[in-house]
Amino acid sequence: MTDSVQAVRVGLIGSGWMGRFHGESLARRIPETDLIAVADPAPGAAERVAGELGAPHWYTDAAELIGDPDVEAVVIASPARLHTDLVVAAATAGKAIFVEKPMALTIADADRAIAAAAGAGVPLQVGFNRRFATGFAAARQVVVDGGIGTPQLLRSLTRDPGGFDPDAVKPGTIFLETLIHDFDTVRWFNPGAEVVDVYAVADALVHPEYRDRGLQDTAVVTIRFDNGAIAVAEANFSAAYGYDVRGEVFGSAGMVTAGDVHANEMRHYHAGGASGPTTRLNIDLFRDAYTRELADFAANVRGADRPVPTGEDARAALAIALACIRSAETGSRVAVSEVTA
Repeated sequence: MTDSVQAVRVGLIGSGWMGRFHGESLARRIPETDLIAVADPAPGAAERVAGELGAPHWYTDAAELIGDPDVEAVVIASPARLHTDLVVAAATAGKAIFVEKPMALTIADADRAIAAAAGAGVPLQVGFNRRFATGFAAARQVVVDGGIGTPQLLRSLTRDPGGFDPDAVKPGTIFLETLIHDFDTVRWFNPGAEVVDVYAVADALVHPEYRDRGLQDTAVVTIRFDNGAIAVAEANFSAAYGYDVRGEVFGSAGMVTAGDVHANEMRHYHAGGASGPTTRLNIDLFRDAYTRELADFAANVRGADRPVPTGEDARAALAIALACIRSAETGSRVAVSEVTA
């Protein structure tokens, strides 16, 4: 940790597994940040994580953390339904804001969050971590540099290793909390273009016995852009072989790909074939990306101008997700303008 006068003094809201990982980055992996407070409503949770990470303050009420004059920036890793209100509260208090995706669950709330940050003049960054993964960033630069010509076909996929409780998966989760990463990725891979409409198909293929309860654990989406490009995004909650995230852009002059399920480049070739270790958690596959996004957040709080996912990016990805939910319900193609009007 650097001198506390220079380091960004950060408060963490939410100490679940993702919040705790962010807390470790803020306290141990990023010299430019100083984790000084943790808030979580679960009895003992904030105190435990604060103690483990050396943060001097802990709260059960996020409002107290936001109101702490020593906190100059907040990292919000609470449940998604709480994100917008916390963003607005933090902005009103003049705090710089990093919020995990999704920033909001409705367009009205996304607009409310964006307006609050803009009105307060504070940074608002959203946790689309794939933009900070080395391979994804390099692939996007190839596109920007014209290396694949004009983008024509794009692909992004997320396959989670599974082991989930189907009773805990809320309707729309696969679009709002999983594929929303892929929606941001294909937009980012197609610079300057915007999504016109989507067609989504979703079902319960991992747990078909929950189909009547509205579970969606598998989904495929086709996306049309205003520059003519077509994208496919897919997700599944039970990849037996590991945590699999990949992206691809095919264009008039070539193709670029990014992402891999493997933990490293080692391959074991043997009588039964070839194999290598795979990752099982997003915090393993994207460990460096999660760290870089917070490092860039801190740099921007201190006056840098590094490109990061904005509230407007979050709104655009949310609009795609909401259009997909409507498409899956109706069985028809849905224009993004239908959910943003």
